[in-house]
Amino acid sequence: MEAKSLGDMLRRTANRVPDKVAMLAPNKNGFDEIRYRDLLEKARTYASTLYGMGLRRGDKVVIVSENCVEWAFADWGCQTLGITVVPVYPTLPADQVGYLVRDSQAKLVIAGSPDQMAKVILLNGIRSILLKGEDSLDSLANSGKDLLSLEAWNHEIDQIDREDIATIIYTSGTTGLPKGAMLANRTFLHVCECAQRQLPLNENDMFLTFLPMSHVYERVAGQCLPIYMGATIAFSKSLASLATEFIKVRPTILLCVPRFLESFRDKVTDGVSKMPPLRQKLFHMAMNQGIAKTRGQFAPFAGILDKLVMGKVRDRLGGRMRFFISGGAALPTHVAEFYMGAGLTVLQGYGLTETCGGTCINHPDRNQYWTVGESLGMEIKIAEDGEILVKGPGLMTGYFNLPDETARAIDPAGWFHTGDIGEFEGTNLKITDRKKDLIVLGNGKNVAPQPIENKLTASPFISEAVVLGDGMEYCVALIIPNFEAVRASLGLAEGTDYASNPDVKSLIKREIDKTNKTLANFEIIKKHAILSAPFTIDGGELTPTLKVKRKVVKEKYASIISEMRR
Repeated sequence: MEAKSLGDMLRRTANRVPDKVAMLAPNKNGFDEIRYRDLLEKARTYASTLYGMGLRRGDKVVIVSENCVEWAFADWGCQTLGITVVPVYPTLPADQVGYLVRDSQAKLVIAGSPDQMAKVILLNGIRSILLKGEDSLDSLANSGKDLLSLEAWNHEIDQIDREDIATIIYTSGTTGLPKGAMLANRTFLHVCECAQRQLPLNENDMFLTFLPMSHVYERVAGQCLPIYMGATIAFSKSLASLATEFIKVRPTILLCVPRFLESFRDKVTDGVSKMPPLRQKLFHMAMNQGIAKTRGQFAPFAGILDKLVMGKVRDRLGGRMRFFISGGAALPTHVAEFYMGAGLTVLQGYGLTETCGGTCINHPDRNQYWTVGESLGMEIKIAEDGEILVKGPGLMTGYFNLPDETARAIDPAGWFHTGDIGEFEGTNLKITDRKKDLIVLGNGKNVAPQPIENKLTASPFISEAVVLGDGMEYCVALIIPNFEAVRASLGLAEGTDYASNPDVKSLIKREIDKTNKTLANFEIIKKHAILSAPFTIDGGELTPTLKVKRKVVKEKYASIISEMRR
């Protein structure tokens, strides 16, 4: 029989493989093993504590914390009670965290540290507790108080339905405030069921996890999927410790974003550039032969060169890596081909928060890395204007308390309008453009540009701002000054080149710095360029209703934007 809920799924797996290692939790010297029977008991003790605090099925709990096993314990404890978890990025500033807490109608905030607690401690009527440490949820759960009997706990799990909301994940709205996508238990179970059926995954796989657990991608594919299969999750201490952890953990699966893949590639190629000429030549020969072999072309020396050269690259990743799963942003072709040449497989996928992170993925036996792969049990069609439409069991219930927004996103026939433009290449979906303005950074973070642009143009010295950053590590901005205000403030002469004037540069930078102080870390404008002329309708940058044509701006100022990438 199928699992009815995430809590039921955990219970079934733990009863099936109780002695299997479910998680590896980092300690000072390595990792502690947490077996499935231990994980199930942890979920029960956390659930018992939450139940004792008065939390019941349908209540909402915010978790704002860095990654840790206690995050997972709290999540699973909530799932076994039918409590809706609202994950919040720990990098968000206090005002944004406060908005999400209030908007979600949370009854409890679980904070990962005193710094996170400080963001919510003054919210009226909202109870909060630390995740770990003294007087924390973890310490209470480990105190031995049994506030919920095993029989009563199992009864609670049995009451949860596939249509009950497991989580509300807030997604950046392109035109305003964040929207909470309500994801039922059904959506998680659907993605897990389809992923195991369509991909060569099994309980012997080792997942090394480092992406934020507050993101739908990591939450579904990095946390729920391994538990569904009975596989093992190793929790990374930090990005800085990943190199060591690859060797200790020897993962077989790694969820990542393209920026991580680019970074590892850059480290390898930088190391190669410092080698003697003969070894450099061998590396490039091995790379070319590896790519040719993967494409089915003649590659007579691929085997020997792979063993001599590329085996060492794979050893840096633990030597057991079966494949990377790349999501969150577009995978550059040259990056995918580097891994092909190194004898490593990168499977590009596609999904949105509203589709529980899993809409498409490539299969290792028919990997078309320039596409986002085949459907994961969802119906997909292309609208007349090229927009990708999706419907099926992985689709959200709607946006929390936003019926009008839900109706705009999901049409009467049940099709979700993704805002992405695409086409089919056989059975594989290919993303060709973005209808919506939402920026996807190279690290997978989503940034809504309009609220940031509104903050920038609130300055009396900035007339227009276009925030960009697709595929970059950070956000950048094109700035058009309020020429009159700047000239009056600085006493500039007629004919001044605003783009190069040092006083103008200083003034605009101060204004941007003011805005940056109000933004989350990943939203901060790291670089900007001042333009010397305003956008116009005749110039093609503005519509007749004076809206900025972002695509035209990106094409027209491509060289300036390219400079800001460096």
